[in-house]
Amino acid sequence: MPERMTFQVPDAAAGERLDKWLASLESVSLTRSVLQTQMEQENVLVNGRPITKNYRQRAGDFVELTLPDPEPLELVPENIPLDIVYEDDDLLVVNKPKGMVVHPAPSHRTGTLVHALLYHCGDRLSGINGVIRPGIVHRIDRFTSGLLMVAKNDTAHQALSAQIQTHSFTREYQAVAMGRFHDLEGTISAPIGRDPANRKKMCVTEKNSKPAVTHYTVLTSYDRAAHLRLRLETGRTHQIRVHLAYLGYPILGDDVYGKADPGIEGQCLHAAKIGFVHPTTKEYLEFESALPDYFIKVLRRLGAGTGEQV
Repeated sequence: MPERMTFQVPDAAAGERLDKWLASLESVSLTRSVLQTQMEQENVLVNGRPITKNYRQRAGDFVELTLPDPEPLELVPENIPLDIVYEDDDLLVVNKPKGMVVHPAPSHRTGTLVHALLYHCGDRLSGINGVIRPGIVHRIDRFTSGLLMVAKNDTAHQALSAQIQTHSFTREYQAVAMGRFHDLEGTISAPIGRDPANRKKMCVTEKNSKPAVTHYTVLTSYDRAAHLRLRLETGRTHQIRVHLAYLGYPILGDDVYGKADPGIEGQCLHAAKIGFVHPTTKEYLEFESALPDYFIKVLRRLGAGTGEQV
């Protein structure tokens, strides 16, 4: 049976295109193109009436979004081992290894986390994000290791997405960033949007951007780098990578926002902790992932020089 979500347009969003505003809500988890299709099919109502896909909303508009039924899955499940930290009838918490892609793409048609989940869970995954991303509430980059959450049904998916939207979802990372920090802790508050010069990258910009806030603490300072703990207040694409590069401290090994490092494949970034209120039991759950071997080897390499514990 189709799921329905309701929203009321705040004063601050008045005059904005409805498809763009809905796509910015983490609880919706749909692209603008998908939303425009739903508008054409009259699955998006404003004040009880269908609207055109270029509708500009007004403050106080009451929006009803009917989520599309899950499409038949055409992906072939693959028996790929999963490091499952927690599982029940509503969700899983998975510890993703570095190098694994979360969902299929033209360049990665097999071997993804989604293929592994389909084998492990069968049809017990939420369908809100459609065929390509079943169960995926949030994702982490291919070369970022660590914890992510997977929803087994649409009710759990919506409840968990809502926590991300209201910033009540705990996400803590550890990273190695290049350079020596003058401040041992701080907050980076800078909006993030698509890089106009390279559509595959994100950047700090005031144009067509969304607010982004990252809190950091320096755990250890080395001669040319620092081991950091970072807490996300928002969850923008590439947020930590973009924010640290913006400050002039790109993550070690990040060949997109910094430069490659011969001793590591991709960025040295690990999703170390997540916490959330369980959608059914309403209990707060928190899970941690120990630093993986690649991260420990980087720290040992840096520690061979002068390391200052802080």
